[in-house]
Amino acid sequence: MANQTIIAQKEKEVKELAEKMKNSGLVLLTDYRGINVEDVTNLRKTVREANGEYLVIKNNITRRALAECGFDVGEALVGPTAVIMTSEEYLPALKAIYKFSKANDFYKIKAGVLEGKVVSIEELTTLAVLPSREELIAKLAGCLLANVSKLAATLDAVRVKKESEAAE
Repeated sequence: MANQTIIAQKEKEVKELAEKMKNSGLVLLTDYRGINVEDVTNLRKTVREANGEYLVIKNNITRRALAECGFDVGEALVGPTAVIMTSEEYLPALKAIYKFSKANDFYKIKAGVLEGKVVSIEELTTLAVLPSREELIAKLAGCLLANVSKLAATLDAVRVKKESEAAE
């Protein structure tokens, strides 16, 4: 009877995890070997601040949940695996994980699902290194302002020239 209870509990865990994955804009699978408790605690806090969730779940349960969602991540579920999910804006969480993986040689991103589609590590890295929306808007505003300033200076130079010609 205990086996049926355990099986039912695991099936429930799989269904709950699969539901979370389906509702997530980002699901990352990472290898957390070689990092200490303090670093993991800080990373969890950073992910939480980015409206994400950092979970360590057995690979078998994660594999079944991914299969239930229809996500094929290949051989990513080998060794210890942490699952990072966020249902809101996913870039802050992705940038936090990427930054942490760059600072810690042992921490690696194994696989990712972005808006319901399995994506490569290269695609995740490209997104992670992009400037934020605010930075891009600021750069665009700076470029536009520079062009407007140049136009204003040119028009003022034409005005000054016309005034000097009229005074002659």
